[in-house]
Amino acid sequence: MMFKSARIFGLVLLSALAVALVAQPVRGDHPKPSVYPISWELKFDHSKVKRIIVDVPGRGNRAFWYMTYTVTNATDQEQQFLPEFEMLTHGGTVIRSDNNISPKVIDAIKQRERNNALQSALQIAGPIRAGEDQAKEGVAIWQEPEARMGTFSIFVSGLSGEIAQVKDDNGQPIKDKDGQPIILRKTLEAVYQIPGDEVHPGEDVIIDKGDNWVMR
Repeated sequence: MMFKSARIFGLVLLSALAVALVAQPVRGDHPKPSVYPISWELKFDHSKVKRIIVDVPGRGNRAFWYMTYTVTNATDQEQQFLPEFEMLTHGGTVIRSDNNISPKVIDAIKQRERNNALQSALQIAGPIRAGEDQAKEGVAIWQEPEARMGTFSIFVSGLSGEIAQVKDDNGQPIKDKDGQPIILRKTLEAVYQIPGDEVHPGEDVIIDKGDNWVMR
């Protein structure tokens, strides 16, 4: 009798789960970048992220992460380069680059890289002319969010004109809380992993997990 009751209870539970799953709204597939460029696209070459310690006036020694890069307009006309660099930590926090970064940090990076041409995202933003000789060099900087970095991503937007609208399974636009259609842009994601711990920050190997294009 107990076995029969347990079996009936199990069937009722499975039926309830099935109803709950059917009741959940189903969204359309997340847009993916086109395999081949369908809009203007800038050439973007970047270094592996690096860590640096800088004695910041009034704050003492602070750790920062940075990425140097070169952006080139290989299209046949001038383009507007309005970059945004964001770090997504392993804990899910999103941090914009160049936020309250002391000029001394930028100077220290220029000295280490032996490159005085490096510019911040704000300085480098604007029109970029076509041609290899018109390439610009920049650096994106973040204050270290935590000593144990784990796996994290760097997202770079502003490199492509490709956009996509998020739609549901019926082909209708999905809107945000303000009633506006959700527009995603082709964005470069660079993923890194630091398998060490917070005991010896800066001493652990930085593993480059590769780049890929996403819609974000």
